Amino acid sequence: MSGLKLRRLLALCRKESYQIVRDPSSILIAFILPVALLFILGYAVNLDSAHIRLGLLNQDGGAVAARLAATFRATPSLEIHPLVSRAQLEEQLAHGKIRGAVVIPNDFSRRAPSGGGIQLLTDGAEPNTANFVAAYVLGAWQQWRQQEGQNRAQPQDPIIDIRQRFWFNPSAESPNFLVPGTIALVMTIVGALLSSLVVAREWERGTMEALLATPVSRAELILSKVLPYYVLGIAAMLLCLLVAVFVMGVPFRGPLWLLWLMSSLFLANALGMGLFLSTVLKSQFDAAQAALTAGYLPALMLSGFVFEISSMPAPLQWLTRILPARYFASTLQTLFQAGVIPSLLWFNAASLMVLGAFWLGQTVRKTRRTLD
Repeated sequence: MSGLKLRRLLALCRKESYQIVRDPSSILIAFILPVALLFILGYAVNLDSAHIRLGLLNQDGGAVAARLAATFRATPSLEIHPLVSRAQLEEQLAHGKIRGAVVIPNDFSRRAPSGGGIQLLTDGAEPNTANFVAAYVLGAWQQWRQQEGQNRAQPQDPIIDIRQRFWFNPSAESPNFLVPGTIALVMTIVGALLSSLVVAREWERGTMEALLATPVSRAELILSKVLPYYVLGIAAMLLCLLVAVFVMGVPFRGPLWLLWLMSSLFLANALGMGLFLSTVLKSQFDAAQAALTAGYLPALMLSGFVFEISSMPAPLQWLTRILPARYFASTLQTLFQAGVIPSLLWFNAASLMVLGAFWLGQTVRKTRRTLD
């Protein structure tokens, strides 16, 4: 690139930077919206099921049943609601006041030594919560059986010492998993939405004709639109990182240079897609709507941020392979929770490079066809 072309590119980048600074919506989308989404999705979306409301109907007044009820009350994850009748149980379960109910039958104390049982009722309208309820109740039941066996000096089952350890997320807190995925979602919005307005704004304001009248080359025009928003995207990424680590307490275990590199590769995809839509549609409203539809929704639903990709139908699993957000969300979750896993990060980087080259190539091709 000659000195004249470099000065021309810098002048165009300076012009675009002035437009960014003077446009309040750009600052709002780049800095205010990411922080708001980070707090909303990081705290409001919670996959942890703690303090589940469980009804307890004790129809047996014996000491054995009382000890079982005490075991349920001592379980930290359960919030016990005493019930007095079957009708009250059905009413509270139907109205969502409890997520499940345990019924201790009236002959439980008599039948307990020979293997008496209890009844568990759960709200099947929420299968995930119902599974949590069943797991917590089963754990309390097994703990009670072990205690009763020790009291009688006749253990019901062999005593096994299970020591549980959660790798990569020792506290097993869902924000540690959700916040990195949220950052990928935020970067999709910042990159695709902001860049989708760039070329369309030039056409709507009538300044594109003035640009075409200058000796600006196609490469300079595209780079002048990409570089300022790349800097803005990296700044938004840094802001999200600071908020996640120092405000939300999410640990970051990877190197910063690798985070910058992977963020740059992802921004090439987001900015390329946004510029392509802006070049084709030439309307800020249409381009913004298309960017949200083509970028934000797939990033939310199909990136693995909320829903496990392996549990999706096979056609959707194949569709996720062409979504840049899938690879970026996986990369961020790895860097935040595990650090560096070379095989995974190399694959994600290669995928982002291929997809980014496709989007930028389509932008160059369409720009030539439209502007030349």
